[in-house]
Amino acid sequence: MTSAPPRPVPPAIDPGYRRLRVRLGPVRLDWRVRSLLVGVVLAVVVAVLGVLSLGLGSYPLTPEAVVRALFGGGEALDRTVVTEWRLPRTTAAIAFGAFLAVAGALFQTVTRNPLASPDILGLSNGAFTGMLLTMVFVSTSWPVLMAGATGGGILTALLIWALARRGGVQGFRLIVVGIGVAALLSSLNTWMLLEVELETAMFASAWGAGSLNGVAAPQVVGAIACAAPLLLLLVALTPRLRQLDLGDDVATATGATPQGVRTVALLVGVGLVALATAVMGPVAFIAFAAPQVARRIARTPHLSLGVSALVGALLLLASDVVAQHVLPVTLPVGVVTVSVGGLYLVLVLVQEIRRRA
Repeated sequence: MTSAPPRPVPPAIDPGYRRLRVRLGPVRLDWRVRSLLVGVVLAVVVAVLGVLSLGLGSYPLTPEAVVRALFGGGEALDRTVVTEWRLPRTTAAIAFGAFLAVAGALFQTVTRNPLASPDILGLSNGAFTGMLLTMVFVSTSWPVLMAGATGGGILTALLIWALARRGGVQGFRLIVVGIGVAALLSSLNTWMLLEVELETAMFASAWGAGSLNGVAAPQVVGAIACAAPLLLLLVALTPRLRQLDLGDDVATATGATPQGVRTVALLVGVGLVALATAVMGPVAFIAFAAPQVARRIARTPHLSLGVSALVGALLLLASDVVAQHVLPVTLPVGVVTVSVGGLYLVLVLVQEIRRRA
């Protein structure tokens, strides 16, 4: 009997970039080498800047003293200053910057439009509206205000979704509807600030500018704990998001459900934005700029969620350091991010004009 000819082995597919493959039992992980290196560098920079920020202030500390205090050593006053006074703020800047960046990457991936970010779509304005209504009609305690801001962001997202979902959610329609809802809510917020008492208006305006002043450890820990399930869900959703990059037809043929993936991704993004906004107020341009900056430095064909999170953490932490210690007057961090984001938007527009010319 003649044996059957050997089956041809399909040629290996060259992805066009160097990758690192790790197999953990049945799970196989592929990482772009450049993305991995960029992520490591960004993580180191965030850690170094975090240590420096913990040592800055009216009671300055050296990096060595900060590290000793973090590990329970050093003077008692150093430990109090670092772990109880400054660490919650630094942790909040890192965590919430990452939350906003991941949310922005999700919105831009789903809509396939770099202009789609939560602040442009009006989710931040919705959270501000929820906080104002809660402050006026319910209570001024922080847990209640956080719940009101979170509810306002979620309800705004549902309103935008309901208005834009006719015939399937499309990126351009979602952005246009979001801009309209954002304008409407901004007018409503301005009217409420003019009608409430002066003390309430001043407190709400300070929160609406986006600030990490007064952020306490319980608020930060609670927000991170609530975000943990969303991030775990996002890990399982990431392969489906990569399938969407190939187009709806290819994604459907390979087992994904485009509308279902988009819905879950948007819900995760809304949840992350609502949690961050409920604690520190609406901070603009982090969700808009961080994913695009991450894509440019990592040179990925898609928006990398991990690199975007690190860039967002770095941007918000650096903006907070500038707002606290570099400028002659202490400002809310949202003022700095708006300035930096506006400069970034101008540079992007100039580059786009040059590219088309």
